Amino acid sequence: MVCMGLFLLGMDLTVLNVALPGLQHDLEASSAEVQWIVDAYALVLGGTVLTVGAFTDSWGRRRSFVCGMAVCAAASVCGALAAQPWQAVGARCLLGAGAALLMPATLAVLHDLFPEPVLRRRAIAAWAAVGGLGGVCGPVIGGWLVEQSSWRAGFWVNLPPAVLAIGLALALVPESRSPRPSAFDAPGAALSIVGLTALVWAVIESPHRGWTSGWVLGVFTCSLVLLAAFLLRQSRARAPMLPLSVLATPRVSMGAGALAVVAFAAFGSLFVLTLYLQGVLGYSPLEAGVRTLPLPAGLAVGAAVSLPLQARRGQKTPIVSGLVVVSLSFVVLAGTSAGSGYGRCALFQLVIGVGSGLVGAAATESVMAAVPAQKTGLGSAINDATRQIGSALGVAVQGAIVTAVFTSRLHASLDQHDASGELLAAADLSMLAVPGAAARLDPLAREAVLAAAREAFTDALTVTAVVAGVVTLLMSVAAARWLPRPVGHHHEDASARPGEGGEPSGCAVGVGR
Repeated sequence: MVCMGLFLLGMDLTVLNVALPGLQHDLEASSAEVQWIVDAYALVLGGTVLTVGAFTDSWGRRRSFVCGMAVCAAASVCGALAAQPWQAVGARCLLGAGAALLMPATLAVLHDLFPEPVLRRRAIAAWAAVGGLGGVCGPVIGGWLVEQSSWRAGFWVNLPPAVLAIGLALALVPESRSPRPSAFDAPGAALSIVGLTALVWAVIESPHRGWTSGWVLGVFTCSLVLLAAFLLRQSRARAPMLPLSVLATPRVSMGAGALAVVAFAAFGSLFVLTLYLQGVLGYSPLEAGVRTLPLPAGLAVGAAVSLPLQARRGQKTPIVSGLVVVSLSFVVLAGTSAGSGYGRCALFQLVIGVGSGLVGAAATESVMAAVPAQKTGLGSAINDATRQIGSALGVAVQGAIVTAVFTSRLHASLDQHDASGELLAAADLSMLAVPGAAARLDPLAREAVLAAAREAFTDALTVTAVVAGVVTLLMSVAAARWLPRPVGHHHEDASARPGEGGEPSGCAVGVGR
């Protein structure tokens, strides 16, 4: 039931990506409006999840899950019935708000349902794998739904599982909340929501407006100022929404950092790889989506392997080793050429999936085991916020690198062919725009231009892989240096759920320090 809700949340991030042409045509939407239909969900979710997650602990975790799922269901109906672009944008915003209420509750409910450490590790491993699976399967499900029906099915698909999950939660899940709820920190919540929303907006808009755009730089600077003010507020508040002592714990800071970096690497590379599958290898959107399935297969394997590693060695070993595996996967991707074919892509996805599965399960448990029992909603929100920001940064940064390198290399090649202005304009858009612009050329010239475009894109893919691999490797070094030393699983189990009676356990938070 919990994993069903999480799968829907992951799927909603990507399910509309392959439905955009039909959606744009039916709603007569501009390119900017289409972009906001896609991005509104991530913007609201990333901006509000930390505040809402902290609120979950006092309001009730089952209640948050049920209400969040109900909001998502209502938003899906609104989106499916949308007749104007602004209605679709509003529905996606509402869907993001429901997801912000639902997502922290999923992990908090699991933490309450499985107090025994071994069972909890298994549940968290399944949670981590299912969350990644939803995002990766979104394009596959969306492509199939579009072929069978229309883009509206991308909204309707949420409704039956949402209703089922609500019924199961009400029937099977007991209510739980913090035994000593703290006062609501309204100034901290406002600073967090506005600061995180501004940060996510700047990251989302940077590939379209440019990293040096006045709007992007201004909003990004404002977000940093607001988030700095939020941290200052938390250091002085009597009842802080996010106690800084929690963030200062290495198991929380390194665990959350590992989750953010893996999301940066996986979601950014998946975005670029989809362009490669369609633009270079020539697959349709649905065919490209199907060919991303090795990634969730690797995720499942990595999450399963993470369990015995955690039982024997604690969380540090799977986190560090998983980050190293993710780094090695980019060595595979960096060797991609225009003639590599699909095999290298499949191998890359399998390897990065295994590494991400190792990190996801262990890093999530690292964070959740280090927060007090009455703050499980906050711990879940920290997990979710770092994942959202990491994935948004991954798509923005890796997308910007690919665009810059591709445009530069292709312009150099087109200049040699004395290309037309139409081709040069297409080179400024994306790999997917070049074939249409080259269609009017004679066969020899067209093939030369397409070959140059494929070479330029694979060069860009290599540069992106190197950057992502280095970032992940640096995170593995940081985790190896600052994560607490591995402890025996019996000791860890004894302290894995601190503060059951309402007081944080210093042993659990500071173990290995």
